[in-house]
Order: sequence, then C-alpha cells, then structure tokens
Amino acid sequence: MSKERFSLLLFLALMISAIVYSPTLQSPFIDLGLSIKNHYHTAVEFIQEQWENHIHQSRTIEQQRQELERYRQSHLLAHQFATELSALFNASSTTMEHHSEVALVRTLSYVKFGDMGKLWLNFPDFNRSKVYGLVYNDQSAGIVIERNDKPMALLNSDRKCAYAVSIGVGKAPGIVHGSGTREVIAEYIPNYLPVKVGDEVVTSGLDHLFFEGLKVGRVTSVVQSQGYQSAVVTPYYDALLPGYFHVIKQVR
Repeated sequence: MSKERFSLLLFLALMISAIVYSPTLQSPFIDLGLSIKNHYHTAVEFIQEQWENHIHQSRTIEQQRQELERYRQSHLLAHQFATELSALFNASSTTMEHHSEVALVRTLSYVKFGDMGKLWLNFPDFNRSKVYGLVYNDQSAGIVIERNDKPMALLNSDRKCAYAVSIGVGKAPGIVHGSGTREVIAEYIPNYLPVKVGDEVVTSGLDHLFFEGLKVGRVTSVVQSQGYQSAVVTPYYDALLPGYFHVIKQVR
C-alpha cells in the first residue's frame, strides 16, 4: 500500500470517528437528515392528499351521474303524466289551460351582514314589477321582490315576507308571514274552521305566487282572537344559505 493511500484512509477513519463521537460535527448532518425526512413526508402527504381528492371526486362524479339519471327518469315520467293529463283535458273538452313557468336562480350573498332573512339573487329574467314565490326543493322558502332594481329574496323569517296558505285537512285559509325568528305566523284564519297543533300548512296558490300544495310547515300553537285565529308554524325550510332556489315565474 502506498504512503498516500494509507494517509487518505487514516484521514477518513479520523473524520468518521470525529463525526460519530463529536456532537458539534454531528449537528449539520442531523439537520440535513431531518430536512430530507421532512421534505419526504411532506411529499408523501401531498401525494396521498391528491390521491384521496381524486378518489373523492370520482365518487362524487359517479353519485352525481346517478342522481342525474334518476332526475332524467323522473322528468320523463312527469312528461308522460303531463301528456296523458293534457289528453284527458282535450277528451273532456275542458277549457283549463296551464302556463306554469319555473326558473333556477343562484344565491349571491346576504343583503346585510347579520340579517339572515334577505339575500341577493342572480335572476337574469327578473321583472321588478312582480313578486315571485321562492322554493327550495318542494318547500316554500319565501318571496322575491325588487330592491334597488335588483332581485332580493325575503326568506320566511323576514317580517315582510307574506303569502297565502291553507291549514289542515279542512284547508282553513290564512296568510303566513315572518316573525323575525325561526317560526312564522299564520293569521286571519276564520274562527269557525278547526285548526289544531300538528296540522300541516301548505301554500294555497290563491295569491298566484306559489303552486297549490307546496309544503310550508306544521302548527305548533293556536291563539284565538275576535273574529279570527292565528297559529304559530314551524317551517320545513331550514337552509341558512343554499346555493340555488327555484323561482315560480308564472302560475297556471
């Protein structure tokens, strides 16, 4: 073995011994190792997160595809029913016609921070001279009016939200309006018509804002007054800020 090679091996042996037994010399190598491990775990977690997102998106897409298929089937069944009903009208020479029209609108934001009862809507065909019925699924959610030339939703909780309803199996007529709380109030119900706790409240359609029979809520208490009675109603609609509503543009 040459003298130069022996010297090199001796130097390497001394360096390794110094690193192994000297905390000062170990520190940079430990820091480097921890840094590499940190980057490795970060990369692994990122890849796992991306993979989980991919799997979640794939499942969501499949669920939406199935829901769309069910919607198409329901739409076809509804179309078939409408066709058969139209044929029945024609066969009986009835003069009844229907020109109902519904539009899907998007929620933009609350009108005022802290007021959960008013929302701005994206409603392209809005007619500021009209008042519209606002629906979420098959539940009445409020009305749409004009504010500063823009469509503004007044949800059920708003005191200025009012529309016609019928109550119970006897279809007692009334006008429901917001109370500023979760519950709404049904007023101007004739005293001679029975109304009791648990009765279901639905839209009557007599105000030409809603279709008849859309779900509103259930009666939780009844108060008698001179000539009329009123009822406290817990509404079915309970979404704070849904992304979309349906607006009834025209009733039959």
